[in-house]
Amino acid sequence: MRCCDIIRAVLGLRPKERFKIMCASIRRTTFWLAFVLAAAGLSPAAEKRTFPSRVPPKRSSQVHNGFGINSDLPRVPYLPWDRWWWTRMFDAGVSWIRIGQYENSSDYTSWDWVEQKRGVYQVFPELEDYVDSLVDNGVQVQVQLHYGNPMYTSPSGVKPDSITPAPGSFHNADRSLYSAFWPPKTPEQIDAFTRYVRWIVNHFRGRIHHWALWNEQDIDYWNPKGNPEEYGRLLRAFVPAVRETDPQAKVIYGGLADPTSDFARRSLDACQCASGIDVFAYHTYPGYGRNLNPETMDTGAYGKESPSKLRELVRHYSGIRSDIVFWDDEFNSIPAWDGSDESVQAKYVPRGMIYNWAAGVRTFVWLLAAGTDGNEYDDFGFIHGLRNLPDDFTPRPVYAAYENTNALFSDTKPDPGIKIERPQIPELRNRAGFPFFGYGFRSPKGKAIVAYWLGAHSNAGNAFPRLQANLTVRNTGIRHPVLIDVVSGEISALEWKKGAEDVLESLPVKDSILAIADESYFDWPVLPEAPSGLIARSDGNSIVLSWAIHGGDTKSSVLERRAGNGPWTSLSTQPVSRSEYADADFPTGQTLSYRVSAVNDSGCSAYSNIVRVER
Repeated sequence: MRCCDIIRAVLGLRPKERFKIMCASIRRTTFWLAFVLAAAGLSPAAEKRTFPSRVPPKRSSQVHNGFGINSDLPRVPYLPWDRWWWTRMFDAGVSWIRIGQYENSSDYTSWDWVEQKRGVYQVFPELEDYVDSLVDNGVQVQVQLHYGNPMYTSPSGVKPDSITPAPGSFHNADRSLYSAFWPPKTPEQIDAFTRYVRWIVNHFRGRIHHWALWNEQDIDYWNPKGNPEEYGRLLRAFVPAVRETDPQAKVIYGGLADPTSDFARRSLDACQCASGIDVFAYHTYPGYGRNLNPETMDTGAYGKESPSKLRELVRHYSGIRSDIVFWDDEFNSIPAWDGSDESVQAKYVPRGMIYNWAAGVRTFVWLLAAGTDGNEYDDFGFIHGLRNLPDDFTPRPVYAAYENTNALFSDTKPDPGIKIERPQIPELRNRAGFPFFGYGFRSPKGKAIVAYWLGAHSNAGNAFPRLQANLTVRNTGIRHPVLIDVVSGEISALEWKKGAEDVLESLPVKDSILAIADESYFDWPVLPEAPSGLIARSDGNSIVLSWAIHGGDTKSSVLERRAGNGPWTSLSTQPVSRSEYADADFPTGQTLSYRVSAVNDSGCSAYSNIVRVER
């Protein structure tokens, strides 16, 4: 009987009989479809696979413990807070931040800014807002407490009773008479420094929990040059100053410019305080000034020294904590360096971060956005600085790569139970400089993600040979694999080799990180991007506020207000089509602060910059 005859016969029946016959027919059809698909090595579920086409962003509020970044604090006119750069760190999922430097000079938390008149300690009101912005948006803060203060540490026989900190345009080695880079060395100078330490730790108690001593004390940020014994003696006073002021605080051995074991050992010998150190920090810029791939930090970039060698020395140093934590709290590869460009940077930064993550080391990348009044111009920033050009405060390609790395690997832990076999790639047999790296991680929900790449020297121009290989990964639990390009964020479907559950055929192998996960890995909601550019102006008896809305399917904006040091309260909810509000009913006689967040069906964004108004 032809199909059309069956249809006519069924339509001639009563409705109930017609329904029974149609249901039976559907069941038979489903059975035969499943049989045919199975014979072809497919499954009905394969046609229903759903996953995003690109890595969905994960905001800072969605990350418990991930990666870090360094940032100058906002400073007019070169890093104005009302331009779109600061909130991008929250959109990118930054979990930690390291503050205290402005380019290579001191910032608002440093000794010469906090104590500008002998014995008088204070911070700018704006600094309170910057710290609140970080904490309220889910970022954990570490502060470098440094440098010298000319009222105490100048080598001059005449010391001033008040100072004005120098702008960000000066740089070490600065051996001028009243430079901030003369460190505290005498008992009197060390006492003065620890008074500053106790004051600022107490002032930010409850908001900031991690305090580092100095920045790159092994080079000429410590005049006239790095001295391990002098640093160790200052560290010996620093540890109790922090711990006695805030027993919940963590002490960081400040970041070494180079992973030099001898400096670390000698400073710890002089300190005699190893048990009081919670975090040991160092910096890696392999081949500073030229293009060296990040994995060379352990294979020749520092000669006989290396981060892995340094960590081993510290772990086995007498008295050190068994749970000592290591941070690579300055790392980057700069597109302006010889042989590099922005495509190289976008590949190297995720590679360095995941290489460290697999070793249990957290990376803080230098730098969010550069203040171009400093000596570094615009070379380092993930986001372009102010040059009065059309691309001011726009992201470089590395920003998206960093955002993808945060979304995929934050909160994961290395899983040594995941086994990744080195693929056989004939083209690489005679190229020893292209080692294969593969690591398995698990999310807090137990979901696996595998990262793999070739540790190759990447060339400018994004040129790399097209390579493919079969990859065997075991013990992942991945049922429906997808391939993720960490730099571009693109996601594509994969299938296990027929008859196998751990072999993926003809995978691309590149000089940038590719990742494998299950299609269900992307289980977080996509929150809106934070509003930016909040400004306030007076208009008669009203305070008129305006702001900019960005991506993330925003539905509305929520404006909040704070009077004095009181709590934040909701002021108004505005539709996405409106980004201005006139506040005509405000308390008088005290400072008013405002901030705004965006809302979509999944939740709230981070908060914008804070704007203060005196009324």
